[in-house]
Amino acid sequence: MSKFLADVEGHLLLAATREEGRTAAQRFTAPLPWLTDTQRAEVERRFEAEYLALARDSWQHTAVRAERLRDEYEAKYRELRRRLLAGWLLGCAGLVGVLALCAVPQLRP
Repeated sequence: MSKFLADVEGHLLLAATREEGRTAAQRFTAPLPWLTDTQRAEVERRFEAEYLALARDSWQHTAVRAERLRDEYEAKYRELRRRLLAGWLLGCAGLVGVLALCAVPQLRP
């Protein structure tokens, strides 16, 4: 089910980005009154395509960076967990040593 939701989310994100690209293209061509309708449509189409390409590159860069950060955090977590376990074992060994010394009768000369 989560794959389906991710697909829907991706579709909605792409549709929203396309709409943003169209709006940005129209704002870009608005102050260019000398363009013919055909030229305006071509410029807007190319602008929208470039907008989508830049968004896709940005998303891919974000995904790669997120993967890298996840790997770094997982490595740090494993290291911290290993250190905590080592400290806990050392503390237990120290406690056992103290208890062993307390349990041994004192030898007096």
